[in-house]
Amino acid sequence: MADLQKGDKKLLNAWAFYDWANSVYSLVISSAVFPIFYEALFSERSHYITIFCFSLKNSALISFVTAFAFLVVAFISPILSGISDYVGNKKSFMKFFCYLGALSCIGLYWFSLENIYLSLIFYFLGLVGFWGSWVFYNSYLPDIAFAEQQDEISAKGFSYGYIGSVILLVVNLAMIMKPDFFGMTGNENEAALKAMRYSFVMVGIWWILFSQYTYYYLPKGNKIVASKIKQHIVFNGYKELLKVWNLLSENLALKKYLASFFVYSMAVQTVMLIATYFGKQEIQWASQSESTTGLIICILLIQLVAIVGATFTSKASAKYGNIPTLIAINAFWVVLCALAYFITLPIHFYVMAGLVGLVMGGIQALSRSTYSKLLPESEDTASFFSFYDVAEKIGIVIGMCVYGIIDQITGSPRFAIVFLGIFFVIGLVLLRRVPKTTELE
Repeated sequence: MADLQKGDKKLLNAWAFYDWANSVYSLVISSAVFPIFYEALFSERSHYITIFCFSLKNSALISFVTAFAFLVVAFISPILSGISDYVGNKKSFMKFFCYLGALSCIGLYWFSLENIYLSLIFYFLGLVGFWGSWVFYNSYLPDIAFAEQQDEISAKGFSYGYIGSVILLVVNLAMIMKPDFFGMTGNENEAALKAMRYSFVMVGIWWILFSQYTYYYLPKGNKIVASKIKQHIVFNGYKELLKVWNLLSENLALKKYLASFFVYSMAVQTVMLIATYFGKQEIQWASQSESTTGLIICILLIQLVAIVGATFTSKASAKYGNIPTLIAINAFWVVLCALAYFITLPIHFYVMAGLVGLVMGGIQALSRSTYSKLLPESEDTASFFSFYDVAEKIGIVIGMCVYGIIDQITGSPRFAIVFLGIFFVIGLVLLRRVPKTTELE
C-alpha cells in the first residue's frame, strides 16, 4: 500500500478510478443489458408473473425489489458507518461490499423465471453490494481531496466510470449482436441470451480486477481493535446520524441543500434505473433484434454524452456557482420528463438519450461535490456522507415505489415518468432557497 498525502494527484486518480471499476455494474446490470435480458425472458409470455400469490407486472416487480434493496442499504449503512469509525478501517467494508456485488453479478448468469426467487436474490445482493461500497467510496472524497479539488476530481471519477463502462458495454454489444463469432450456439434468441449471461460474469470480474488499483492507494486507516464490538458501537452509526441531523440546524445552507437533494435525487436515480424498461415496453421497435441493439446504443449514447456533460457542468459551476448550475439542470430535467410522455418512435428515444446524457453525469458529480464543500471542518466525514447516502437511498425507495405502483395500476410507465417531473420542480424550488455561501461561489 502506498502512503500518499491528501491532495496527491496519484491518490486522487486512484480514488476516481474506482468509478472505472464499479460503473460497469450501473451500466451493464442496472441500465443496459440486464433490463433487456429480463424483458426478453417475458417475450413469449405475459408480462405478469405471480410472486407470493400476487400477480405483478414484471417491471413493477423489479422496481419493488430494487426499492427493497435500497431500503436495506439505507438501514445498514449507519450501522456499518458506526463500526467502521470504531475500527478505523472503512476500506475493508468497501472491499466487502465490492466483492459481494461482483460475485452476485456473476450469479446472475443463472437468472431464470423457473428459479425466480433465487434469481431475484442475486439481483438484490448485487444492488446491496454496489451501493454499500458506494457509501464508503463517497466518504473518502473529503479525506483525499482539498475543497478546491473536489468538483474536478468528482467529475473526473464519473468520467472514468463512463469511459470504462462504455468499453465493456461495447464488447458486450458485440457479443450479443454476433454471438456465433464468440462461439455461442443456439438460435438467434438463445445465443443472444447466452451472450447476455456471459456479460454479467464479465461485469463481476472487471469490478474485482480494476478495484485493486484503488485499494492499493487508498488510506488503510487504523488496525482493527481487538475487542468485542458492543451494542453501543453497533448502533453508534444511528447516533452519528442524529448528531449530523442536530448539526444541520447550525448550518442552514447544508440543511436546505440536503432537502433539495433528497427530492430531486429520488427522481434522477429512478429515471436511471427504469429508462431501459421504459424503452423496451413503450417504444415501437421494428423487431426484437432492433430493440436490443437500439436500447444498448441509446445507453452508450447517454454514457458518451455524459462525459461531456460532467465536464461542462464542472466548468459551469466554477463560473456561475454550484447552486445556480444545479437549478438550471433541474429545470432541464423537468422539460425532459414532460417530453418523455410523448415519445413513441426509436428516433425520439435516441434524441431523448442524448439530452439525458447531458445532465445525467453533471447532476450526480455536482451534487456530490456541492455536499462535500458544505461540510463543516471535521475529520468525521464518514458520518456526514452516511447521512447523505441514507437520504439518497430513502429517496430512491420512494421514487421506485412510486414508479412501481403507477406502472402496476396503469400498465404503462408513461404516467410515472411525468410524475417524477414533479420531484424535479420541487427540488428546483428548494434549491432557490439555499443561502449563498463562499464555498459555492
